Amino acid sequence: MNKDEILAKSRAENKNKDVYEQEVLTQASKSAVIVQLVLAAIFFVTQIFVGKGINWGLWALVFSANMTIFWVKYIKLRRKHELVMAIVYTIFVSVMSGYHIYNLIVSSMIL
Repeated sequence: MNKDEILAKSRAENKNKDVYEQEVLTQASKSAVIVQLVLAAIFFVTQIFVGKGINWGLWALVFSANMTIFWVKYIKLRRKHELVMAIVYTIFVSVMSGYHIYNLIVSSMIL
């Protein structure tokens, strides 16, 4: 196999995508999730200290990023680990969202 054949095969496998760019996007996604978690933790602790309770909607939003990442990875890669993690995060997001909406309804002055 000569150099041109190897290059053509590599391009076909990567669908003309830059491998370095893909790695940079992966790192950016991981960094974004970490920043979300840190900010959510700061807001969570601040909200508790000022006596405003727990904002479960905030955590639902944060965990929805991980949930989405694992669902996309499972759809593309079909790995059992990604499916399990996607289901776990989906349960977290659903419970937290439900609890947040329930708290909003119960504390509403309109209803």
